[in-house]
Amino acid sequence: MEDNIVQRFRESAHLKDVFVNDNLGKIVAAVVAITGALKAGNKILLFGNGGSAGDAQHLAGEFVNRFLIERPPLPAIALTTDSSVITSIANDFDFSEIFSKQIRALGQPGDIAWGISTSGTSVNVLKGLETAKKIGMITLAMTGRDGGPIARMADHSLHVASSSTPRIQEVHITAGHVICEMVDYKLFQKPDLK
Repeated sequence: MEDNIVQRFRESAHLKDVFVNDNLGKIVAAVVAITGALKAGNKILLFGNGGSAGDAQHLAGEFVNRFLIERPPLPAIALTTDSSVITSIANDFDFSEIFSKQIRALGQPGDIAWGISTSGTSVNVLKGLETAKKIGMITLAMTGRDGGPIARMADHSLHVASSSTPRIQEVHITAGHVICEMVDYKLFQKPDLK
């Protein structure tokens, strides 16, 4: 058992190294896009399914409350938290519409639509991002596997080249944390942040 535990940690660490080498410029571009949107008075809408829904909620909390530094709250909404909205859309229309209808209701041109899908194929995430593009929002996708149609259509795509859902999720939350930290740095210029 000990060998298996050590192996999982090594897999996670290795995948994070590969990810940052493959995506460093894309992470910077995503930070610049998010920072620009927030400076312009726009907001971030985050969404995903299952563990990715949890990541969307987690990251929204980091923006709204705080990450590492004391600073004003930043406007971010997880579209995965309102059970009445989600279930009514799924019941009256289709589960594939749960994010796109919320984006039509809440999204504005210049906002960020941040979709998370470990498979890169989640239909409701794809429809949400497609709707966001039609509105004039900036789209950011975090995906896994081969990226799927979600990675191909997003303005900014951070792709984890793995087929292991747990390892993909571990990279996604690390990338999300780094993005939060860098957005804070760019907006609030803390000199002690290296």
